[in-house]
Amino acid sequence: MLVGTSTSMYSLKLKSFGRIARCFSTTSSSPLRICVVGSGPAGFYTAEKLLKAHESVEVDIIDRLPTPFGLVRSGVAPDHPETKVVINQFSRVAQNERCSFFGNVSLGSSVTLLELRNMYNAVVLAYGAESDRSLGIPKEELAGIYAAREFVWWYNGHPDCRNLAPDLKSSDTAVILGQGNVALDVARILLRPIEELARTDIASHALAALEESSIRKVYLVGRRGPVQAACTAKELREILGIKDLGVYIKPADLVTTPADEIEMKNSRIRRRVHELLSKAVTPGCTPVASQRELHFVFFRKPDMFLESDDKSGHVGGIRLEKTALKDVGDDELVKQVAVGTGVYEDISCGLALKSIGYKSVAVDGLPFDTNKGIVPNDRGRVLADASHGHLQHDIGLYVCGWLKRGPTGIIGTNLHCAEETISCISEDLNRGALASASTKPGREGLRQVLDSRNTRVVPFDGWGKIDCEERRRGSLKNKPREKLATWEELLEVACR
Repeated sequence: MLVGTSTSMYSLKLKSFGRIARCFSTTSSSPLRICVVGSGPAGFYTAEKLLKAHESVEVDIIDRLPTPFGLVRSGVAPDHPETKVVINQFSRVAQNERCSFFGNVSLGSSVTLLELRNMYNAVVLAYGAESDRSLGIPKEELAGIYAAREFVWWYNGHPDCRNLAPDLKSSDTAVILGQGNVALDVARILLRPIEELARTDIASHALAALEESSIRKVYLVGRRGPVQAACTAKELREILGIKDLGVYIKPADLVTTPADEIEMKNSRIRRRVHELLSKAVTPGCTPVASQRELHFVFFRKPDMFLESDDKSGHVGGIRLEKTALKDVGDDELVKQVAVGTGVYEDISCGLALKSIGYKSVAVDGLPFDTNKGIVPNDRGRVLADASHGHLQHDIGLYVCGWLKRGPTGIIGTNLHCAEETISCISEDLNRGALASASTKPGREGLRQVLDSRNTRVVPFDGWGKIDCEERRRGSLKNKPREKLATWEELLEVACR
């Protein structure tokens, strides 16, 4: 998954953030009440910086799930425990006496955006991207075709995908459309030896299904070539290091053009990815019967899904169109895009996963750019009107994370993103644009609204109960934790 954090990045950001803290500390000592919607990295970095920047600020974090930490819990692969260490930092934020966590609170149904804006001096939306882009090709509705996000949520124990039940038995082949880090995560989970996965915090229902899986061949399909593959070298090295894995790439696909050479000269990551792929090809053309296979398919784009001859309504394959690269850049920048050639080929499969990008969703009362999948904003300030080059800010409403910039970057990217948004809050506060704290009920107002609607709120100590129970169950199976993966279980344990 395209996640991770960087100590060096964090150190660099602290220097510039000091200026924001000093700016905040000159403001009135009356409480500033701010609500952060979303408890993933963007939400927690925002809360952390707010608490450090203003000694009297009160921050409330709401999330529709009973569990905090967003994609750190539900998106980071189970075999990447080192990436999840950031949870310790976020937990310290939530335990701050000026911070409260409201889990199982949905924006729109539990409380509306308008209500939050009436309760708080500022609202920061950081709820990320919980939907998916569509390919828009024929037969995309067939059974056996999933968004990679759904599959990731399934094996990570997200309660929304507990009952996904992908069929891993009927076919030995899976096709993954996309070659980014999420695609590599999914391929790795399908191909990694089960005894290695059993020592992780992978959801028990997913582990059981993978243990009986018939999948032995995984195809990773990309529109462009190996130089343009969207994965990082770290993720690529990890999947290439799976024991007893055959890696197959057509030799012609590894041949570079002058434009490719320029791209590699300008990007160390692209050069390293190409080098790793070139060295990874399994010698010989005939796969070993006992070996699992990973096929990198370059210069292909999906044209249509094919229905199975044996199972009506179920995917049986995918038709791909061969592509060629066309340089659409200028004299200073090489930019190669894939264009169809009119030549097609089919790959048979029983499982297809679309790893083509996450998409944020709009809520009532929020401007939304459906093409970009973001809230129109100016450095984090939500724009009420961005037409004709005129930027009209919606004062008191801000965005951070994927909702602000799109689904890109690693966990550490949210550090800078949060800092930029908070600098805007600081500016607005200092020029008197935010409403007086004395007129905003904040936390108490939110509690009253949620109580009136009989919302079963999960506070941070409720998450603590979930955490303890998951660790207890995990210890019985020699796992770090055994995730509670249904809404019923999560709420039952949290509210004991």
